[in-house]
Amino acid sequence: MGAVTRVVDTHHHVWDLSVRDQEWLTGPGLAPLRRTFTLDELRAQASGVAATVLVQTVTVAEETPEFLALAEDDPLVRGVVGWTDLTAPGVSDELVRLRELPGGERLVGIRHQVQGERDPAWLLRPDVARGLAAVAEAGLAYDLVVLPHQLPACVRAAELHPGLVLVLDHLGKPPIASGSIEPWGSAVRALAALPNTVCKLSGLVTEAGPGWSAAGLRPYSDTVLEAFGPGRLMYGSDWPVCLLAASYGEVLDVARALTEDLGPQERAQVFGGTADRVYGLSGRA
Repeated sequence: MGAVTRVVDTHHHVWDLSVRDQEWLTGPGLAPLRRTFTLDELRAQASGVAATVLVQTVTVAEETPEFLALAEDDPLVRGVVGWTDLTAPGVSDELVRLRELPGGERLVGIRHQVQGERDPAWLLRPDVARGLAAVAEAGLAYDLVVLPHQLPACVRAAELHPGLVLVLDHLGKPPIASGSIEPWGSAVRALAALPNTVCKLSGLVTEAGPGWSAAGLRPYSDTVLEAFGPGRLMYGSDWPVCLLAASYGEVLDVARALTEDLGPQERAQVFGGTADRVYGLSGRA
């Protein structure tokens, strides 16, 4: 297996339960995550990782400024994917305000928990579309955290906003535990057919569950590798959520195993180059 000399983790979280509750942690099987997770703990587990992108966890306006301040004080965090209300009339002004805060230059993207929206076409609502246009105008990416049945709306949103880079988190959460490929496979290939889309090689072990294996993950990683290509694929740990199924080291090791057939330059794209280009991390040292 070829070595990867530089690793950028494009997807992790932190939270402090003394500052804010994480209501989503009340779900079944999530008890191991119901504690505070810090950047120092991540750093101890992510040995050899050169840079990271810190991603939003809750739809609370105060979280993004807090994350930007963390990034300002910690050179490990090169980028922040935050949250703001896309449907707000003043979303453009809010994006400007966030950029002016301490650490604001590290804001690289916006994300909303679309997976929790009942409307499968939520991304296509006129008020949401105005927000997506504002994100594009601000030169930011938009992270998609969606379920497979919401992928067709992602495809249409990518068509409607050709100037916006849409980043698919966790491969669109395919049903790995069941072993099914379709209809997820066709939907993700349709999204990849659009040039303004990118995919994160993240979240696989969590979707597979504690009994995961590299062989069981491979059909899904191979699908996105073929569809997006290494130049539009980037590694993410999804720490600490990944701890429900694997350690940080195991997640990184299996990502390396799933990309072992790539050449050195292609692997360098997956583990850093794509992130540098999409999120502009190289200019945020």
